[in-house]
Amino acid sequence: MSELRFGKSKSMQFPRVGHVKSGLSSHVPETAEFHTREVVEKLLQKDGISLSSSNQALSKSSSNLALSHKLLGDNKHMLSESQCSEGHKTAADATNHNSLTKEVVHVAAETYLLTRLTIILLGYLGLGYRWITKCIALLFYAAFLMPGFIQIGWYYFFSKSVHRSLIYGDQPRNRLDLYLPQKLNKPKPAVAFVTGGAWIIGYKAWGALLAQELAEEDVIVACIDYRNFPQGTVTDMVADVASGLSFFCKNIVEYGADPSRLYLAGQSAGAHLAACALVEQVRKEMFGGKDNIAWCASQFRAYFGISGGYNLPDLVNHFHTQGLYRSIFLSIMEGEESLLRYSPELVVRNTNLKIDSSMLPHVFLLHGTSDYSIPFDASVTFADALQSIHAKATLKLYPGKTHTDLFLQDPMRGGKDELLRDILAVINEGDEEAEAKYATAPPRRRLVPEFLLQLARKVSPF
Repeated sequence: MSELRFGKSKSMQFPRVGHVKSGLSSHVPETAEFHTREVVEKLLQKDGISLSSSNQALSKSSSNLALSHKLLGDNKHMLSESQCSEGHKTAADATNHNSLTKEVVHVAAETYLLTRLTIILLGYLGLGYRWITKCIALLFYAAFLMPGFIQIGWYYFFSKSVHRSLIYGDQPRNRLDLYLPQKLNKPKPAVAFVTGGAWIIGYKAWGALLAQELAEEDVIVACIDYRNFPQGTVTDMVADVASGLSFFCKNIVEYGADPSRLYLAGQSAGAHLAACALVEQVRKEMFGGKDNIAWCASQFRAYFGISGGYNLPDLVNHFHTQGLYRSIFLSIMEGEESLLRYSPELVVRNTNLKIDSSMLPHVFLLHGTSDYSIPFDASVTFADALQSIHAKATLKLYPGKTHTDLFLQDPMRGGKDELLRDILAVINEGDEEAEAKYATAPPRRRLVPEFLLQLARKVSPF
């Protein structure tokens, strides 16, 4: 029985109409059903309402009740979604907090390590006036270029295109930074880049400017970090670079690279280490077999050696006059007996080793003629050595350019710098779309005023 109120009448109870008919039809004569219906109608009419209108009221009430249930269900669903969203937000906040905590811990650990290594390094350097003068010059040099460094640093830390500190090995500083183009609509060429730093102050972030330039031209770039002296010596450095190149060759396709368009590049000390890793890998392939080879030198279509040194015995005395004292340099290179092993030019010239030139990629050596950190003759003689074994080697000299003009000052000047143009000419060869894009691209904007660039060039310790 259901209780309903109609108008101003008193409360009354009666069977639902549908139930009355269905219930009576099976237990009473039809005349009794009509009589009952007639009584009910009279009672309803007494209150000024018809049976049909009561049915409408009941129908409307049922509709309202169904609507209420629906709204309640929707509210529950919305509440559930809200709770789920809050849950995801809480989880995301926790993840971000954990990520930030890890970053802080990593920075603290790196700072402690850097401080400890600096103290050890000072023990090697002593109080020599040459390196002290170089350090002071370096501070002024960095100050003059600071407007550019700030902009590069902003890109490095906040761009979504930069994936920092991917782990490639199990040794300290076995990390690499990955720079991706904005659009990965098809497989892209990729460059593994080894930064310089006199084997002492190298860091993967030093390659951010060149990597940004290449990424904007649809080239993937991986900047490989490695142990520096005194944390490691040349054997450790070459091993780290080789490990990074192995990771690059095995995994870069997953990030959108074209496996048939891989390139290797290095600058200054990084050019030396990359060349060492390349030549040593060829020797492994020649004399050790290919069963346990993690990567092959021939996987790279070309190697770009930028302002590098490849004959260490010829450079020992020169470095000494530049503030990298002989005793320190020999400590980095593990003594005079190791100079031959880690001199790619001398390894190539060694007739006993008989390096198979077909296993080497095309070597492009790029050097400024006013480079007094590593004289351009270093690239000239290495090109001669490569050509003597019939390897593909191309030498490009840049008149009047210093050790850092090609790599820093020229890109910071804006426009289209020569080094980027020459590297892209090799990478984009045969790719008409990429060539057209670079040819029609607007000049890059200037990062540093010209007068600061000129001052930096005058005080540069490199």
